[in-house]
Amino acid sequence: MLKWLKDRFGRSTQSNTPVIIDRDNHPVSRKLISRNALKVIYRLLDHDHEAYLVGGGVRDILLGGRPKDFDVATSATPEQVKKLFGNARIIGRRFKIVHVRFGREIIEVTTFRGSHDGKSKSDAGMLLRDNVYGSLEDDAIRRDLTINALYYNPKTFAITDYTGGVDDIDHECIRIIGDAETRYREDPVRMLRVIRFAAKLDFDVESKTARPIARLGYLLEDVSSSRLFDELLKLLMSGHAAAVWELLQTYQFVDVLFPGLNGYLEAPQHANFIERAMQSTDARIKADKPVTPAFILAALLWPMIERRNNQLIQAGTPAVEAIRIASDEIMSQQIKRIAIPKRFSFVMREIWEMQGRLANRHGKRAYRLMEQKRFRAAYDFLVLREEAGVDLDNLGVWWTEFQDASEEEREAMIQALQRAGNGPKKRRRRPRRKPNGNSKGNASE
Repeated sequence: MLKWLKDRFGRSTQSNTPVIIDRDNHPVSRKLISRNALKVIYRLLDHDHEAYLVGGGVRDILLGGRPKDFDVATSATPEQVKKLFGNARIIGRRFKIVHVRFGREIIEVTTFRGSHDGKSKSDAGMLLRDNVYGSLEDDAIRRDLTINALYYNPKTFAITDYTGGVDDIDHECIRIIGDAETRYREDPVRMLRVIRFAAKLDFDVESKTARPIARLGYLLEDVSSSRLFDELLKLLMSGHAAAVWELLQTYQFVDVLFPGLNGYLEAPQHANFIERAMQSTDARIKADKPVTPAFILAALLWPMIERRNNQLIQAGTPAVEAIRIASDEIMSQQIKRIAIPKRFSFVMREIWEMQGRLANRHGKRAYRLMEQKRFRAAYDFLVLREEAGVDLDNLGVWWTEFQDASEEEREAMIQALQRAGNGPKKRRRRPRRKPNGNSKGNASE
């Protein structure tokens, strides 16, 4: 991969003395960097601040890719950055960062981070405040993974590596900077970042980095539900959801993120269904087709929704009401851990509710269902369930054929359902009761 770097520089380690790779010995070029990112860096440099391209932008170019996101690290404070850019705003409380917006593109600018005193941590070791600033070396050591701690200076064209990140890229290795357990306790989300980058890059997780993860998963319970949702989107919507899902199971994170789900995965149809949903989402992302987090989240919670729905129906609850009650109960439990915004939870509920409605195809119902906004998502969901081994009496196959059929063929398919006894059942009319005391045969007359 980067054998040319390894041959020139050997195996680097986390050290106070950085490896400096000059422009002739790496492939990073300004041509591969966003013009807006360069604009931010050069303006910072022109105002006597240090500024570097850092993180994924450098890493992905070294790996031969074309990065979409570009982050900048600087010696300027957030307030100083904001003064230089009218299109900037400061976000975050635990650690302030600056977003400089250019149309749809956002360049994220962070101030060099420094070391902490004990007062900025909770009793469990979690960082409560991270607005401590330092030098370039301090910042490199404070970053999470070695592969994300590489700095490119467009003025000198050199890459600065304090932590052995280039060597870890060469060895396809995910390595935490510093003591793994301490770093995870400072910020438990780092464990999810290890999983995300291992899945995205298909790298192995270094043993010391991996060892504490399964044991410390409970620390994520102290992370805000909104932040966990943001991290979950990064995990599942990156085009590598299937690999992420495998690692979440390996590190025993399923119940940490989705309480109660792990027990359902023992049933092959549930495990297969979720795996297929992950693979389907990955395929759509790679094909540049539209995707929504609602679909994959609906798939993850479906085993629990389906079980509760069936229990309610067996207890005599009408089907329409049962699926709504089941959805309310499971969703209420889930949002305590991960805050799913309503714009997604509404879509999830529609997908679940349409699973029962798709079985009612008689008369004009099939045509009306196809006009529903969520029909396609609900249909895809149904097909995945069938492919996963759930016996739905070829309902998914029927809907596939119905969509591709001509008008006459569709009518014939509906008529076939009627003849097979799948049509609407006629309601028996109750006999009209005769008024008391007014019948002709009354003995009192």
